[in-house]
Amino acid sequence: MKYRFLLALIAVGVFFLAFLSLRGEISTAPDYPDRVFSNSDVQVIIEIPSGASGVEIGRLLFKSGIIKSSDAFFRLAVGDERSQKIAPGSHRLTRSISAEQALNQLLDAQRMPSLLKIVEGEWKSEIIESLRVYGFSIGEISQALKSLVLPKDFTNPEGLLFPAQYSFVTGTSAGVILQSMIDRFVSEPSGRAILETNGPYSSKELLTIASMVQAEGDESNFGKVARVIFNRLIISMPLQMDSTVHYIKGERGNIFLSTQSTLIKSPYNTYKRYGLPPGPISNPGAEAMAATLDPPQGDWLYFVTVAPGDTRFSASHEEFLVWKALYAKNRKAGAFN
Repeated sequence: MKYRFLLALIAVGVFFLAFLSLRGEISTAPDYPDRVFSNSDVQVIIEIPSGASGVEIGRLLFKSGIIKSSDAFFRLAVGDERSQKIAPGSHRLTRSISAEQALNQLLDAQRMPSLLKIVEGEWKSEIIESLRVYGFSIGEISQALKSLVLPKDFTNPEGLLFPAQYSFVTGTSAGVILQSMIDRFVSEPSGRAILETNGPYSSKELLTIASMVQAEGDESNFGKVARVIFNRLIISMPLQMDSTVHYIKGERGNIFLSTQSTLIKSPYNTYKRYGLPPGPISNPGAEAMAATLDPPQGDWLYFVTVAPGDTRFSASHEEFLVWKALYAKNRKAGAFN
């Protein structure tokens, strides 16, 4: 009886020590001390598999000579919520560093050579170019675009490729990468709200408006830009958005729009065609979509950026013309260079 009781005490003690170890209250796993990095440090590229656990990542780091023991990393990962944000794919890490330094490097986007960054407002054509630079052929990308599963009523992924930073394990297909962007759109609250809308505008129309909001404004005035678009639609006023013409021409960086450009024959030309373009003109971010779903109240019909950081909104055409003249003066003076 005493023998069984002694065994039970030993078992409880072992369990308690293991528990304390996981909490970091005692250290049983060897770990390198934090150190200062130098140009002579040896660095290695490791591949984090999709869905890898803290144990698996720790073993991989240990085998690659990055940390002193896999247990040191596992113990850290248990108590640090940041470990849940480690992205799959390639990571460049320094050898012989502490578990905490390894975690910091795993979370450093600059150390992810396979990172694919999609910026708010990018066109589908620009994302295709990013995939080509990433290593895919045009044929692979074209085939991937044909195989995408799109939300109901959408036939084109333009607008649905959610802007974010993506990392994928080596060998991931172009189809999986593009579908991940669409799946991310669907999972975002603002994206899901657009897809589930039951108001006067369809999901496609709302996303088209959000894409123009993204292209025409910035986070400080997305809501006002959206309100201008809605106000113009209500009174059947042409939208006359420069961004739609830039989309047709595939031009960026030129704030000036010539009169000749506004005469281009295209269903996307909101100078010649009333109403919305046939689809999104960019891939908007969450903020632009949220502003489109809930814009502030206002009677604005016009807006113009008279100088960098100075965008003005008005319901008066006369006031708009005064501001437009000020914009032209500032542009000629080089304010937008």
